[in-house]
Amino acid sequence: MLGVSVNGFGTIGKRVADAVSAQPDMTVVGVSKRSPNHEARSAAEAGYDLYAADPDRVGEFGERDIPVAGSVGHMLAASDVVVDATPAGVGESYREQYADHDVAVVYQGGEDASVAPNSFCARANYDLSVDETATRVVSCNTTGLARAVTPLDEAYGVESVDATLIRRGGDPTQTDRGPINDIVPDPVEVPSHHAPDLRTILPGIDVTTTGVTVPATLMHLHSVTVSLDADPAASEVRERFEAEPRLQLITTASGCDSCADIQEYARDIGRPRGDVWENCIWADSLDVSDGRLTFFQAIHQQADVVPESVDAVRALAGTAAAGESRDRTDEALGVGM
Repeated sequence: MLGVSVNGFGTIGKRVADAVSAQPDMTVVGVSKRSPNHEARSAAEAGYDLYAADPDRVGEFGERDIPVAGSVGHMLAASDVVVDATPAGVGESYREQYADHDVAVVYQGGEDASVAPNSFCARANYDLSVDETATRVVSCNTTGLARAVTPLDEAYGVESVDATLIRRGGDPTQTDRGPINDIVPDPVEVPSHHAPDLRTILPGIDVTTTGVTVPATLMHLHSVTVSLDADPAASEVRERFEAEPRLQLITTASGCDSCADIQEYARDIGRPRGDVWENCIWADSLDVSDGRLTFFQAIHQQADVVPESVDAVRALAGTAAAGESRDRTDEALGVGM
């Protein structure tokens, strides 16, 4: 049984903790919080041992009747692997502490790629992180692109990827990011940072990405064009995508015309927090002409990296092969809408 800790119990951390606790071969050693806020209280009420990221603030937790088991150092000492879910850029500051405790670490995509020997997507390059001391799960957008492009490259060869990423302005709780009444090139430079990020996973593919931020909180929307080395029928590509558990084909005939419809359906079927772990690809948008494939896909920025983080834990620990890990994770979470 792998002992896994989660450093940071925010948007990603709380989802990763719940996903780890659902795995038959993992247990949550503990989670950390810097502030004794409602997320800290929910962690304690969920039964997770809570550790203080800032030892000087332990007393504040006690004042609010939130039990604390110790410091982050105590948590790491009892862990085989830690998932760093701290805010972007903070994970790097823990690097030395993780090494001192000889604990393998899964970083998130907010960290620079140099923080770990490899970047990680379970479908694309799982084996590169096996038995390593650290890996970095790429961002939600890069994860979505890598999941879709990898099976295409395996089946047909991919010459290039051109994607426009229509990005939500903020998560539902990120009130500091809005509301806005604007449509913003973000960044205005081309390519956006997602292109070099995707090349850390698929280095042999020519990638161009552009980003646009819109006043929405639900999901990201990708408009993707892939130049293939072959010219398959759209129906063949559809079958290829249908064979991938983390790619969910949806149709407008089902009533899922928008990102809001997708999230509403996720809530209707009982998904925790309405999470959508899969890429949602509109089957109606699939078109292939002279080897150029186009499609739309929706990416839930709060959730799609969660199964990847679980798989990254197994990769670092060397406890399962790539396909076996993905199957375990998917079954435990109920991946597949």
